[in-house]
Amino acid sequence: MTVDVRSLELSTLAAVPPEELLERDGWLLAIDGGTVGRAHSAVPTRHDGAGIGAAEIEREYASRGRRAVFRVPMLPAFDALRSDLASLGYRAEQPTLTMAGTPAGLQSLPSPAEVELGSSPGEDWAQVFLGEGFDPVDGASRLGILKRGRQSVFAAVRDQGRVVAVGSAGLAHGWCGIHGMRTLPAWRGRGFAAAILSRLGDEAQARGIDRAFLQVEMRNTAQRLYGRAGFQPVWVYEYWRRA
Repeated sequence: MTVDVRSLELSTLAAVPPEELLERDGWLLAIDGGTVGRAHSAVPTRHDGAGIGAAEIEREYASRGRRAVFRVPMLPAFDALRSDLASLGYRAEQPTLTMAGTPAGLQSLPSPAEVELGSSPGEDWAQVFLGEGFDPVDGASRLGILKRGRQSVFAAVRDQGRVVAVGSAGLAHGWCGIHGMRTLPAWRGRGFAAAILSRLGDEAQARGIDRAFLQVEMRNTAQRLYGRAGFQPVWVYEYWRRA
């Protein structure tokens, strides 16, 4: 599957907007004080390995009082960069899979529950991020960053009046990007995530968007659900941080 890397990464950062975003030759530099790695990392806008180097990116972050973090695809074009980062004391962690598909694929998932859709996350939506089974500090940071998105929609499933599953889609730069998928532990395995994805696919298609993507940690078993929606792996990236 051929993917326009720059538009996908811009769509990502429209949904999880950093406090500051710079574009330099071949790179987007997202700068933020929260816990979301995508909102505070430098990511390439093309996968040929060209563009500015690690030292220049480090200087941009240092001039703003921040430590640089690199989000590097595990592709041969970045072998030299990974070698440079290792020599500078960086270590790779958190391998994350980028998958691409279509809103139609999302729509094909079964939808066993009614899904509410809104332009902002309500208080009930927020409580899932802050609820049982999740780190409340990380949840609050992620919630605050998602709230900044101006081209996002927020989906929720209720059970007996309580919001128990949530998700969002960033609808920007020609992509439907899936973000913030969470279900409270006691309600998992009931198809609520599939229902949310299907509803987000409906919304994307209604807006004329025909491309979709998501980013999921390699250890996350939700990959199976995304595969059932026809999503295919396109690349894996790692976060490079100083040890």
